[in-house]
Amino acid sequence: MFPEQEYEGPEPASTVRKLQQLADQCVRSIPACCGAVTTLGDGTGEGDGDRDGDGERRVSATHPDLAALVSVQLDSGEGPIRTALDSGEPVGTEDLLTDERWPDYRATALGSGVRAGMTLPFHRTGMAVTLTLYGFRPGSLKLAAHGGVALLGEEITAGIARDRRYRAALAEAGQLATALRTRPVIDQAGGIVMHVLGCDADEAYGVLRHVSQLTNRKLADVAGHVVRTRGRGLEDDLARLAPGAGHR
Repeated sequence: MFPEQEYEGPEPASTVRKLQQLADQCVRSIPACCGAVTTLGDGTGEGDGDRDGDGERRVSATHPDLAALVSVQLDSGEGPIRTALDSGEPVGTEDLLTDERWPDYRATALGSGVRAGMTLPFHRTGMAVTLTLYGFRPGSLKLAAHGGVALLGEEITAGIARDRRYRAALAEAGQLATALRTRPVIDQAGGIVMHVLGCDADEAYGVLRHVSQLTNRKLADVAGHVVRTRGRGLEDDLARLAPGAGHR
């Protein structure tokens, strides 16, 4: 059995651990399995994989040599992982010595001593996970798509999806808290700009946004500066930056 190896990526540590756990447990539970690889990428539902996304996939493997079997598929755009993602169904290879699909992948796999494989896809909204099992003996993994392996893959995928939803909820809550803190300042700054320029509320907020974009500063920071100075010394700048100022 191959020793463990992990490949770092942008996903948080909790996701990395779940992907590695899935690969490790499958290798331990299937005697004919010599190694396993899990991948995680974007996807919007069953059967669409991440072909419309950026194509980047997070990879965890039980041995570094197995990463090459993923890389050749991502580079060529074909292989059992791609096929499983597109079809939404498990894809098996009983004997790569006679299976002529995916020539680049086949050559790399045979060069690593791999003769059999089984890839299982697991889809959640916005996410697609794959689990690929490898064997040295032909036909050794043809039943691997059933039973405990599939259930474990579904469980791990569901856990990653829950983690993503939780992180998204935390980020949204943080954005909402920031908005609640900064809204009074922005409203106050808008009132000052209305007074300085003699414009209405929509034009005043447009000025603040315009200044924010041109100076590459956050809207709240621009508003805070206007409030702190009470608009003094800003009349010329605000008038110059105001939308349509050239027509005033």
